[in-house]
Amino acid sequence: MSALQPGAPVGAEAAPYRFSDQIGHLLRRAYQKHTAHFQAFIPDSQLTAGQFVALCCIRDHHGASLADIVKATVIDQATIRGVVDRLKQRGLVAVEHDSADRRKIAIRLTPEGSALVSAMEPFALQITESTYGALNPGERFALQFLLQKMLGGAQA
Repeated sequence: MSALQPGAPVGAEAAPYRFSDQIGHLLRRAYQKHTAHFQAFIPDSQLTAGQFVALCCIRDHHGASLADIVKATVIDQATIRGVVDRLKQRGLVAVEHDSADRRKIAIRLTPEGSALVSAMEPFALQITESTYGALNPGERFALQFLLQKMLGGAQA
């Protein structure tokens, strides 16, 4: 990957900088649209997108440490601690010392947490569908591929 030099023209005739055309701005707007769909369509009004992602991560890993959740969700450690605390308060996760290393904590779904994830999955799929909007199957595949390529092939 090559680094761009500040002030170096990108093309023969660089277009004027318009923030509204920049990838960061467009990605932020797409994420805001997705978050708005989540808030509108998820039937559990107390459940945030970050909490749902954390619950799915814990389910997929059959329990997880805070470090596992941070790595998988890319939610920073300070934020994920608050997310886990709120999920624990709702009785959706249990936080225990790891049996192999008492210094670590293990976070597991409770039966209520597992049931909530299962109940929310159809809504989450509908939210993804509405975020894609009018994109056809080829465009959806291309978008997914390109985003993963931008992230260095990372799969969450």
